Amino acid sequence: MRVITSPARLAVLMLAGALLAGCAGTPEEEELDGVAERQLYEEGREALETSSYTTAINRLEAIDTRFPFGDTAEQAQLELIYAYYQTDDWENARAAASRFIRLHPDHPQVDYAYYMRGLAAWQAGRFSLERLRLIDISKRDLGATRDAYADFSELIQRYPSSQYAPDAQQRIVYLRNVLARHELHVADFYLRKGAYLAAVERGRWVLENYPQTEASRDALAVMVEGYLGLGMRDRAGETLQVLIDNAPNHDRLRGRTFRPQHVKAESLSA
Repeated sequence: MRVITSPARLAVLMLAGALLAGCAGTPEEEELDGVAERQLYEEGREALETSSYTTAINRLEAIDTRFPFGDTAEQAQLELIYAYYQTDDWENARAAASRFIRLHPDHPQVDYAYYMRGLAAWQAGRFSLERLRLIDISKRDLGATRDAYADFSELIQRYPSSQYAPDAQQRIVYLRNVLARHELHVADFYLRKGAYLAAVERGRWVLENYPQTEASRDALAVMVEGYLGLGMRDRAGETLQVLIDNAPNHDRLRGRTFRPQHVKAESLSA
């Protein structure tokens, strides 16, 4: 007897088939179904040592999923952070690090998770390209920059004696300069648009928050020009004197004379 399937029944059958297919694991997952935790960990470690990071991720994720409270679970989570990082998967590296910090705040290696979280943000910001002078990071969106700065700062604050603290401190110095330069790009935009008070405030903010950066000298120059735009030549003169005292060879100076770049005002001498 021939069975006639209606369009509606056919649709139900197709949906059921799709759901069953979705429930089935991938070939890689099915292959690991009967593998013991210790074997998964050893295979994951071996894959890491041979730079087979995709295989390592596969094994370490299997441990995290199937043996979340096993003997190797915590170490597997740490090594998974590193494996994600080595495959340039910055988002998953940061997520895995944040998860480890949340689940194991008192773990003896939690400082490593903080460090790797910052390092992933550092790489996401593409700072290596700036060192090659291919891009200027400070002119781009600074979301990753701020994340890296916050992560490294938290590491140093919480674990000042960590073996990762010295490297984090060096990176913070660099990041602080990037963030300061970004503020000056904004201040320069305000000067060109005639928003002189906003430019002065940006310059002052850089001085208050990043006083030890190279950008602090440019912040003084921004403030001088902003005050000139506001017609406050006395305040401009006071700030100019500070600029001369701290950066007598600044490129906006000719001797003791400041020449505005964006503001239509006479040069100012101290």
